[in-house]
Amino acid sequence: MESLLIVVMLTLCKHCLAVDSLRFLAMGDWGGLPFYPYDTPFEVAVAKQMASVTETYKSSFNLALGDNFYFSGVKNVEDKRFQQTFEDVFHYEALYNPWYLVAGNHDHHGNVSAQIAYSNISERWNFPNYYYKLEFKVGKGKTLDIIMIDTVLLCGNTKHDSEGDQPEVSEKHRVEENQWIWIEQQLRSSKADYLLVAGHFPVYSIGVHGPTFCLVERLKPMLHKYKVSAYFNGHDHSLQHVSYTENGHTVEYFTTGAANVVDFSDAHKDKLPKDSLKFHWAKLFGGFAYVEATPQNMTMIFVDWMKRSLYQYTFPPRK
Repeated sequence: MESLLIVVMLTLCKHCLAVDSLRFLAMGDWGGLPFYPYDTPFEVAVAKQMASVTETYKSSFNLALGDNFYFSGVKNVEDKRFQQTFEDVFHYEALYNPWYLVAGNHDHHGNVSAQIAYSNISERWNFPNYYYKLEFKVGKGKTLDIIMIDTVLLCGNTKHDSEGDQPEVSEKHRVEENQWIWIEQQLRSSKADYLLVAGHFPVYSIGVHGPTFCLVERLKPMLHKYKVSAYFNGHDHSLQHVSYTENGHTVEYFTTGAANVVDFSDAHKDKLPKDSLKFHWAKLFGGFAYVEATPQNMTMIFVDWMKRSLYQYTFPPRK
């Protein structure tokens, strides 16, 4: 086993030693349990390897893509779940780098404003608003923008969280049209060499929930029109890569929702554009994404709970 891990580390290192690179992790659906022990073996295993990857490759920050607390979010900023499901699990020194968060459907069953307010309590918890923009430098002269969005406010919430369950607008979860306007403004104005969008609901997924019709209809055209590099999401509890070209531009769609409980379903594999699915993985104890951007390219690597590289994909900066 030790020799296998060394081989795996060397495989990862080929993409992780550039001095002028920006490195980060992305994962979703990590929110533990609402009862003792308030975590799962999956979440604990993923947290350990996130720390190991961060320590080895000096990644700068983490994207947490919703369903931060199962099953009904948190009640208020003093809710013990912050300690039990987050602080006590992701306790490794390496993971005291910045965390940037968005809310998922389960978070919206509770108090998302309390999660935003927790940013004033935890130095590493960065959740400034329901949606916001991140800007980073990549080496000398290159840049990365990440548009963090709230897909529940865009599309409504799910009712049953079952197979094919689509979000629906309700009195509590009205569609926020201002966010749609804001997203388009951010995408139109971005001059970044790499432009990412990150939310909870997938645009495309073969998992139990499948594609999100609202996002396919309204977000996808913007992603291609404004030449977005990639879209990162959670919601379906697996690791997936869908690559789709429309209007002459290819967007990479990465699902990374396997940080707490894994779902093996591929029920919606016939709902994807032909030949667009490049990778799908769902096995016990889960995984996450490691991303490195250099002036030359960006590489996304799916990593499992034993720090094994499962799949990697490299794509160039925007033209």
